[in-house]
Amino acid sequence: MRPPCVLLLEAAGPESGAIAATAAASGYQVHAVTDPTTHATYSPDLQRLLTGCLLTDFSRPETALKDIVGYARRIGADAVLTTNEYLTELLAQACAALGLPGNDPARAAAARNKADMAEAFARHGVTAPRTRIVDGADELWRWCAVGQITFPCVIKPADGAGSAGVTVVIGPEQLEPGWHAARAASVMYGLPRDERVLVQEYVDGPEFSIESVTQHGVTTHLCITRKHTTGGIHRVELGHTLPARLPAATERALFEEADRAIAAVGIRNGATHTELVLRADGRCTVLEIGARLGAGHIGVLIQHALGINPWRTLWDIALGRSTAATPARGGYATVRFLTTRHVGRLAAVTGLPTVSTTIPAVQVRAVDGAPVGPVTSNRGRLGHVIVTGHDSRAVDDQADRILRQITITVVPGSQS
Repeated sequence: MRPPCVLLLEAAGPESGAIAATAAASGYQVHAVTDPTTHATYSPDLQRLLTGCLLTDFSRPETALKDIVGYARRIGADAVLTTNEYLTELLAQACAALGLPGNDPARAAAARNKADMAEAFARHGVTAPRTRIVDGADELWRWCAVGQITFPCVIKPADGAGSAGVTVVIGPEQLEPGWHAARAASVMYGLPRDERVLVQEYVDGPEFSIESVTQHGVTTHLCITRKHTTGGIHRVELGHTLPARLPAATERALFEEADRAIAAVGIRNGATHTELVLRADGRCTVLEIGARLGAGHIGVLIQHALGINPWRTLWDIALGRSTAATPARGGYATVRFLTTRHVGRLAAVTGLPTVSTTIPAVQVRAVDGAPVGPVTSNRGRLGHVIVTGHDSRAVDDQADRILRQITITVVPGSQS
């Protein structure tokens, strides 16, 4: 019997690299789909994992879909998968065309596009922020003039990701900068832009995410992740800790809202990452959902804390194999991202801890001389440290101590 042949839509990035490595280690033939520009960044180690690679133009989705389906049929692909936020809709369409396990292609856009998502949430009774979808700046000013926009509010692009272009606006004078920030947010692969902008109610409270897997329409929630975020006008995630231990009633409320969101956007097979806020009165509000495993090393945290291999779990679902995804241990893990408030060029990062059993990962991804500054999206992170252990508070305390010991030296220089 030949080994499974699997196709990964995009192999670049830490999550994609991990899922490619897991498939290759399991004896699978691993093929990837990417564009020529991104393919040029593939490391030699990544290229050695791949049996083959299809280059296509993601900026032309209809052409890319035809290319992917044709390539999958030629290689006899048994599964198609992605961990890339921008390719989840394309994945649903490809799986449907190939008759492979996937999500509802008719609703897949609602798991990617925030405007479509807000409308799907409203139709399916998901508790979400009040949202207005703005087609043009004149409409924004008109609503403000008649008191239809309250402050604070959140302005975000319809097709953004990684907190790019998201602004917390506290007064009318910040509407125009927020609007322009949303419109300026870049879209990966040169995909067609959705020019709509969302104006949402600002929901105050601690932020969490639910990491889940769904197979044949049945969802298993792996854990709740507690978010560490910046304040101010840009709410960038500075860390994740999991599993978050909350009162049973609170956990049930979070899971119930996540279930509604998962159903609303047509998730049938695969991972979901549902972001929520817990209000002071105990109500849960869904901010958004992604039809993918949580980024920011959440998959690695799940491995260390729970003993679940999320990459193998996702391949099993994509291959149509049954999977239990049951925690094998009861630990905790956190990731903290390295950032700086200073504008200039990176000169040095010192005071980094040594990798050990409780500190399994330490990485600086920014190179010396790189332009740096205050983070306005996840792309501004300079590196990360992961800490694990058996006590949640001890893990968080150790991570905080490590951050205080790290010095990031920035010298004057242009960010352009």
